[in-house]
Amino acid sequence: MQTVQYSRDFFLPTHYLSPMFSSKVDLSCLDKQEDCRRQDNVLSDNGFALPPNFSPDYAPTAGKSGINDKHESGLNPDIKFKHGTTTLAFLFQGGVIVAVDSRSTMGSYIASQTVKKVIEINPYLLGTMAGGAADCSFWERELGRQCRLYELRNKERISVCAASKLLANITYAYKGHGLSMGTMITGWDKTGPHLYYVDNDGTRLEGKLFSVGSGSTYAYGVLDSGYRYDLTVEEAIELGRRSIYHATHRDAYSGGLVNVYHVHENGWTKISSDDVSKLHYEKYSQ
Repeated sequence: MQTVQYSRDFFLPTHYLSPMFSSKVDLSCLDKQEDCRRQDNVLSDNGFALPPNFSPDYAPTAGKSGINDKHESGLNPDIKFKHGTTTLAFLFQGGVIVAVDSRSTMGSYIASQTVKKVIEINPYLLGTMAGGAADCSFWERELGRQCRLYELRNKERISVCAASKLLANITYAYKGHGLSMGTMITGWDKTGPHLYYVDNDGTRLEGKLFSVGSGSTYAYGVLDSGYRYDLTVEEAIELGRRSIYHATHRDAYSGGLVNVYHVHENGWTKISSDDVSKLHYEKYSQ
């Protein structure tokens, strides 16, 4: 890999620089770092402005997989992500049930009660959102674009296995850059229904039952006691709905609506969207 050498024997791979930059970048001001931080017009040889607070301390270095994450390392404790959600999905004899809540929180502040946490990638693929809303929605929309390109090139639908691998490759490439994602990719292809878990570290797991989010421990308690592979469609839908309801009842960061989807041989179908307050007072409080 071609590298660029700076005046302080600092090496940076060229793929981290814009193609518009020349291979020689004047960073002599780094010898006086405080003066460099005060300059707003540091320019490359081509005349393009460099970040005024640029420091090699937070650039990729040999032996590291990516840019140092100063937020996770504790060097900048002012920025802390606080996550809250409950999502679940499980396989059964009739396909896959996906159930999620709809509350978006920023710490103790409830930002929204109507977030759509099931991302409809294509008519046969679904993704769930847990972690950073922007990260999940953006990259799963990008996954939908790549899946469509695959269809156009190969004249057939992409498999669930391949789609989940595409997303895992993306998240692994950005490992250490601050992504916050805990998603499930599920769907039905020519080999049947499949369910995968993918997170921001590039982890990719296939399984029959997953729950992700701050309320997942409560959801698992209900799922583990009621799950069977031979559930009927009605029983499976009720199990998913009840699991999310109990999670929202105990987890302050989950709530809003319970959205339930059923993935079957002909694609996916949205089954219901129920307010947790109505479920509590009209159905589950007895």
